[in-house]
Amino acid sequence: MLRTLRPIVSLLAGTALLLVGVGLLNTLIPLRGGAAGFPETLLGGLTSAYYAGYFIGTFAMPPLMRRIGHIRAFAFCAACAACLVLLYAFGTHAIAWLVLRLLSGIVLVGLYAVIESWLNAQAPAGKRGAVFATYMVVNLGSLALGQQLLRIQGEAFVPFAVVALLVCASTLPVLATRQAQPQQQAAPRLQLRLLFDVAPTAGLGALLSGLAMGAFWGLLPVYARDSGFDTAAIGNYMSIAIVGGAALQWPLGRLSDRHDRRIALALVAAAAAALAIAGIVFGGRMLPEMIVVFLFGGMSFAIYPIVVAHLVDHAPPEDLLAASSSVLLVYGVGSALGPLAAGGLMGAFGAWTLFAWFALIHATLAVYAAWRYRVFRRTPADTPAFQPMLRTTPAALRLLRAAVRAQREP
Repeated sequence: MLRTLRPIVSLLAGTALLLVGVGLLNTLIPLRGGAAGFPETLLGGLTSAYYAGYFIGTFAMPPLMRRIGHIRAFAFCAACAACLVLLYAFGTHAIAWLVLRLLSGIVLVGLYAVIESWLNAQAPAGKRGAVFATYMVVNLGSLALGQQLLRIQGEAFVPFAVVALLVCASTLPVLATRQAQPQQQAAPRLQLRLLFDVAPTAGLGALLSGLAMGAFWGLLPVYARDSGFDTAAIGNYMSIAIVGGAALQWPLGRLSDRHDRRIALALVAAAAAALAIAGIVFGGRMLPEMIVVFLFGGMSFAIYPIVVAHLVDHAPPEDLLAASSSVLLVYGVGSALGPLAAGGLMGAFGAWTLFAWFALIHATLAVYAAWRYRVFRRTPADTPAFQPMLRTTPAALRLLRAAVRAQREP
């Protein structure tokens, strides 16, 4: 295993530093915005702006990478990201923050695309499953660790300076690597019609998962603050939710490998809906809330990879990359819309409606997946195809496709 990972250690180190900073920033923005008096609808809009930028960057960054190369593209995007982070500390003007979040999404997806395309090129043949899994562990672990940096004390600009330092530091192992830069591959074609033809449950599941997870990342810290948690407790709350997502993805994925994935999806979504209702019941009570959010994170984080695995089961191999990229697009649309809708509910009726939103979305998915299983039976895949994952870029989808192919080869 160590020999497999040795060529990509520098990339993983850069990823870890970057995502520790991003994890801190994603929680810091809604907390500082709330302290500045931003209404919940605007706080949701900040997250929506980030995902809109992520969508734009998915198409805008590959031409930059082709023109100046991966290393210089990474340095360029990191410098832009650090500057944008520091600009947050200059004030709390709502329009300025919306623009900053949009631009942050564009440059951060550029950083992810460089790392993921490089991992795809450097992963040894036959070991891509291990590389992909390690990359996702680094993702989740770094995001969880970033929440603990909320404890840093000092002037208001200090946490933003810490994020900027981490983003800058992430360039050091990447720029120092001796690995050859990969060649830029053509972007996969989007085929939304194909996605909904071969696996409609995957299409709707991706949309609903995005609606929930976009609100999760953007508004859960606001919910915790409104529930009376102090800054350190909010960091713990977010870390526990992310750790739950990391801990339960694999066993839930193994469950989906043994049964029709729509049944697994219905069960996991129903459990997430029930836990969201429990979050309303136990709102403001520290220990029960921590237990609920650990389990809720485990269930909700597992939905997207089960959706992707269901698509892998049924999409033609030659169309898998295009269909997977379409899932990514649908998930991104949901991620952009979810915070706006949930933020509007929170502003109108109170913080508790965030968990009501989670319950509604997951219950809808559970009912739809169960209905699809009842009216349209399908032959399950002959071999497992589940891979724990977070939302990625199209570059990582190539690595996922290779990992699944290697997993299914005798």
